[in-house]
Amino acid sequence: MTASPPPPATRRRHDREILALAVPAFGALVAEPLFLMADSAIVGHLGTPQLAGVGVASAALSTATGVFVFLAYATTAAVARRIGAGDRRGAVQQGIDGIWLALGLAVPVVLLTLLLAPWVADVLGASATAAPHAVTYLRISSLGIPAMLMVLAATGVLRGLQDTRTPLVVAVAGFAANIGLNAGLVYGAGLGVAGSAWGTVLAQTGMAAAYLVVVVRGARRQGASLRPDAAGIRAGAKAGGPLLVRTISLRAVLMTATAVAARLGDDQVAAHQITMALFNFLAFALDAIAIAGQAIIGRYLGASNVPGARAATRRMVEWGIVSGLVLGLLVVLARPLYVPLFTPDPAVRSQLATALLLLALTQPVAGLVFVLDGVLMGAGDGPYLAWAGLATLAVFVPVALAVPATGAGLAGLWWAMNLFMLLRAGFLAWRARGGKWLVTGAVRG
Repeated sequence: MTASPPPPATRRRHDREILALAVPAFGALVAEPLFLMADSAIVGHLGTPQLAGVGVASAALSTATGVFVFLAYATTAAVARRIGAGDRRGAVQQGIDGIWLALGLAVPVVLLTLLLAPWVADVLGASATAAPHAVTYLRISSLGIPAMLMVLAATGVLRGLQDTRTPLVVAVAGFAANIGLNAGLVYGAGLGVAGSAWGTVLAQTGMAAAYLVVVVRGARRQGASLRPDAAGIRAGAKAGGPLLVRTISLRAVLMTATAVAARLGDDQVAAHQITMALFNFLAFALDAIAIAGQAIIGRYLGASNVPGARAATRRMVEWGIVSGLVLGLLVVLARPLYVPLFTPDPAVRSQLATALLLLALTQPVAGLVFVLDGVLMGAGDGPYLAWAGLATLAVFVPVALAVPATGAGLAGLWWAMNLFMLLRAGFLAWRARGGKWLVTGAVRG
């Protein structure tokens, strides 16, 4: 970050650039949590065991696919660097290799999810009443994993090309389809939890098909090959390795939180699922600025423009903190509007009261965290992010596991979640103040 604020003209230019990428990215980013929030809202009216089961399964499914988010993040950074260096054909080719990597990773993930679904539900602490619903939802939803991973990789291609509008269109269409399919299959066809899972699978598959059409057209225009290139796929895997470690550590935090909540009782895990759905929604909303950061920072460093990268980082941090403050206020003020959408159960609503206040409290910090996370990913600083993630995990896990023994309940768990966010903020801010992440060139060495 810069030692002094940039001039007003520079700030306005950065604002326009950030908004042009972040506003469309917001719509695309919130698609995934909106899928889960829609599932929770629809399934929640089937009963608390169903909602608790979907909560456990959603956490597992999000982990099974979310650990591969590097397919989007690493691809965005690599493609953006080549764009900054003026190599558009190479940028598109890099993206094609990322999509092939996604398909290769999807096959074993699907097989393992189908096989281990009952074990996963048990490990995550699903009760006897919730476990059958968790297994059903998880097994059916696993069939959509190839589409989910392809969506991640293709989204990364377009972001790196500085296009966040196309992902917005695809995301809006996918969310609308998901709502319609879930409502029709859960209630119209009477399929219950299974109907919700099938609706999400079909919506994700449609999104993947739409992305493939766009990417293939772009590849043909640039003369890029559609065939898998072993060297390109290996390069993508190498760049994504540290981000995989970083993401696994973060997912382990969320999985630990879900497992602790499940052992507190069905009311607590149901309330935790709703709070986590909002946590994910807010995280993806704040991540819209981070996505702009990935594309902008990658492009600046590809063009060897270090001052531009620092000035953009400073402005995005300001945007992130203010956005987090606004979102935190909305979480508190809008509770009467959204809580009834998720559950009619008074016991679950009682558990939600404190958890939502704690969620709101940490949003300004979350704004800083997500922006700097995106900036460092755009710079290709994956190894540092991996070590920071592991250090944060090492502190969070013992604190969270101690919650049931202390009797602190769901409120204690969400205090631990706030500690997790503060630790991340410290690690990322320290790195951003230095200069080791500012490596220039079309390819980060």
